[in-house]
Amino acid sequence: MAHWLARIMAAQDRWARPFGDFNHRWISALFRPIRPIRDFLSGVWLGHPLHGAATDLPIGTVVLTVVLDLMNQRAAADVALAVTILAMLGAAVTGAADYADTDGTARVRATLHSTLMVVALAVLAVSLGLRAGNPADRTLPVALSIIAALIVTAGAYVGGDVVYVLGNMVSRHAFRGAGTKWIKLDTGDVTDLATLPESTPTKVRAGINDLVLVRVGSAVHAMHAVCSHAGGPLAEGTVVDGCLQCPWHASRFRLADGRVVHGPAVYDQPAYQIRPADGGGYEVRRAAS
Repeated sequence: MAHWLARIMAAQDRWARPFGDFNHRWISALFRPIRPIRDFLSGVWLGHPLHGAATDLPIGTVVLTVVLDLMNQRAAADVALAVTILAMLGAAVTGAADYADTDGTARVRATLHSTLMVVALAVLAVSLGLRAGNPADRTLPVALSIIAALIVTAGAYVGGDVVYVLGNMVSRHAFRGAGTKWIKLDTGDVTDLATLPESTPTKVRAGINDLVLVRVGSAVHAMHAVCSHAGGPLAEGTVVDGCLQCPWHASRFRLADGRVVHGPAVYDQPAYQIRPADGGGYEVRRAAS
């Protein structure tokens, strides 16, 4: 079943890719000058993608609408339908904030997901309009609500594919342990971290992990070199206002502790403690979050 559904989704790439590229341009332009609003809608303040939480309500209420319709609870069904439309609009706004920083295949799938949800929203709006005045025959509006619920289900499946298969808005460090051991730091030709260029990211290695070091004055800060948002190379980033800014989507992480300051990242960046090692050189340990 999964392979069959995957083939159906892939078959939509022909139109979804150019349509997604077009939408991405104007949505990115819309959110670029209102970064604090984008951060709020992405869920930076929550430490969790807001869209993922916002989608639960309309999925639940559209199912409730269908159940109430089938039970002929007209007033309750109409209220549930109105709530569904409002909740879908809210989820769409949060989804657009994430979409502005979504690339590649994930953007193509997100385009299919959002298109299905917009179609479902339109069908629900027509259903609500037909219910105005409480007509005696509600066959058509009820049928439309059922059709919309099926489209929402399909859209939710595609949305799950964006997250669980393609890893969009998933922490790139979800499976990294907190770390309790000190690990030898491979700094290459650099023997004294005090000689690192000021406010210039430098890539180093600790075991299997790539880290990025930034010296600010006498302090040397270390964090994982892979951005928690989409895996961007932080060693190629820039230092801005005491933060390391990712070169891909401009997420900012505080140098002192890796905390997210600006999105689209919603997860903190793993930060590391540094100390001189016995016998020379340095060693690191992941700092407690």
